[in-house]
Amino acid sequence: MYAALTVTTSTMALTTSTNQALLDAQLELWHNTFGYIKSMALKSALDLRIADAIHSNGGGATLPQVVAAVKLHPSKIPCLRRLMRVLAATGVLSADQSPPGGGEPVYALTPVSRLLVGSQQNLAPFTAMILDPAFVSPFLELGTWFQKELPEPCVFKHTHGLTLWEHAGRDATFDALVNDSMVSDSHFTMDIAIKEYPGAFLGISSLVDVGGGLGAAAQAISKAFPGVKCSVLDLDHVVAKAPSDTGVQFIAGDMFESVPPADAMFLKVQYYLLALVYYYLCFFLPASKGGDVNQVYSVRT
Repeated sequence: MYAALTVTTSTMALTTSTNQALLDAQLELWHNTFGYIKSMALKSALDLRIADAIHSNGGGATLPQVVAAVKLHPSKIPCLRRLMRVLAATGVLSADQSPPGGGEPVYALTPVSRLLVGSQQNLAPFTAMILDPAFVSPFLELGTWFQKELPEPCVFKHTHGLTLWEHAGRDATFDALVNDSMVSDSHFTMDIAIKEYPGAFLGISSLVDVGGGLGAAAQAISKAFPGVKCSVLDLDHVVAKAPSDTGVQFIAGDMFESVPPADAMFLKVQYYLLALVYYYLCFFLPASKGGDVNQVYSVRT
C-alpha cells in the first residue's frame, strides 16, 4: 500500500521567493480572468431588482425578505445566497453577518447600490445599458478586430453589422435602452456640475447641446439659467421621441455635417471621445456649418 500525500498551497512550504512570486502572479491572473463575474453579478442584481427590494424594506433585508420581493424560482435560493455574498464582497451591498439576536445576515445598501434606486441620482438605466449583451459582446471580438487593417468598422459595427446609432435607429427596444441611460446619466452629472460650477454658463445667451438625446442636460441648463436659449442637436429618430413643452428646441441633424449657430456648444461625452469630436468640429467643418460657435463646454463622464 502506498500512503496518500495531499499537498495544498496553504500548507506547502515556500522555500524560495520564486515560488511566492509565481503564486502571486497566478493570483493576479485569476483576478483579471474572473473579473467579469463582478459585472455579471451586478447585472443579475439589476435584473432581479435586488437593490429595490432592499430599499423598499427600509434599506436592510435578510435573504428571505429579498426572496419574497424578487422574481425567483424557489430552487435557486441557494444560488441567490451566493450572489448576495459576491455583491457584498464587491461593495455593491454590505452584509451584517451577526445581527442582534442572531439569525440571517442583514444585507444593506451601500453608496454604490443607492445609485440604483430612487428617482434622483439613479444610474440603474445607464448601468443596464453598459451591461447589456449588445455592449458586452463587442469586447469578445476585440482580438479579431485588432487584426483588421485600418480603416475598418468600429468594434460595435464589427460585431453587429451596424453602428451603435444605426442599431438604435432600427431597434426600438435598444433605442429606449440608450435614451433612458443617457437621461439618467445627464440628470446625475448635470445636478452636480451646476452646483459645483454655478458660473459656468454666465455670459452666454444661446447654447446647442450636440448629441443631447432627449434633452435632459439642456433642460437642466435652461432651468438653472433661464436667460440661456438652449437647443439640442441629435439624429432624426432621437428627436422624433423628444418631449415637448420643455423650453428646449430640438433640431434633427448630424453633428458631423453641421452644427446650428449658438454662443456655445455643449458636449457631454466620454472624455476619450471629446478630443476627437472637438477636433473634427473645429478643423473640418466650414464656418457656415459651425464656425460661429464661440465656446465649447464639456462635461467629462
